[in-house]
Amino acid sequence: MTFMHIGLERLANLGIAAANGATPAQVVSRLGAMQAQDYPGALWSIGLRTANATEADVEHAIRERQIVRTWPMRGTLHFVAAPDVRWMLALLTPRILANARRRAVRLELDAKTLARCEKLVVQALAGGRIMPRELLLARLEQAKISTAGSRGYHILWRLAQQGVICFGPREAKQHTFVLLDEWLPAAKPVEREVGLAELARRYVTSHGPATLADFAGWAGLRAADARDGVDGAASALERVAMNNKVYWLPRRTAPATPAVAQGHLLPGFDEFVLGYKDREAVLEARHAAKIIPGNNGMFMPTIAVAGRIAGTWQRTLKKSVTIQLMPFQRLTRAHRLALTPAVERYARFLGMPVKWEE
Repeated sequence: MTFMHIGLERLANLGIAAANGATPAQVVSRLGAMQAQDYPGALWSIGLRTANATEADVEHAIRERQIVRTWPMRGTLHFVAAPDVRWMLALLTPRILANARRRAVRLELDAKTLARCEKLVVQALAGGRIMPRELLLARLEQAKISTAGSRGYHILWRLAQQGVICFGPREAKQHTFVLLDEWLPAAKPVEREVGLAELARRYVTSHGPATLADFAGWAGLRAADARDGVDGAASALERVAMNNKVYWLPRRTAPATPAVAQGHLLPGFDEFVLGYKDREAVLEARHAAKIIPGNNGMFMPTIAVAGRIAGTWQRTLKKSVTIQLMPFQRLTRAHRLALTPAVERYARFLGMPVKWEE
């Protein structure tokens, strides 16, 4: 197994080489969770993996409560399938919240203040209300609770990880919040060992080939917990050694054989890049700074060709969409031909004409 094989296998298992779900909910469930800091990019990340989906189809799945945007792991925004929200929060957020205590102290948010915030937010959203973030924070300000600086964000972030709130559907391009208990039906608790095994199974099935460190980094788990998860899912997995590393893959009778001559337009924060702690199999180290300019945590949209990251791209959205490609090396005619279907797919997803330039 070479780096090219790893990249191509990942494109197949991640549902990028060919859509691996008929609905957004199926796609998100299969991947376990999908990065969602950049909302438009996250919609495309789901859409490109869903057969014939448009941006409106993905937002419809949000409104219909089939997928949910919240902070289930690493304190970072993800989309999660509705049936998985509660057990993932219970499994993954206690460690994050424990590590956030010092931050709460710095923000002068003590237990009493946070309890008041929860009570006020529940009162504001009770009865099925869907409320924009700005209006929800205004309710706290009216109660003399400052939301200045990052206090407001931290309050909502904590309440979401505690299972009190989650994002609702967009309203007039504004992000909204709802009460989780009113938005989703109750669910039976999942035992920790079962949850770790299920998370490992979904991760390797959708992200493999991947290392144990990749899984631990993706889920925000301690190494020992990640190992327990992989051990619990071992019957569905297989392992391959390469360059003194052990890669885990989904067990199957024959390896995937995705087309080499494929190009893809991936959004920023896509799982093909963000889903791994070690990205050397798909990204040359000398180009890493172009993906994360300034190393500030913002990940650029990327071009993938033949299983490798080959550049970045950006869009200009008006009455039509203009895509500017910024390849690491000038694209060959073969590469441009490989990317043409990806541009056409993006145009169908947006329902707008798209032109592209290098």
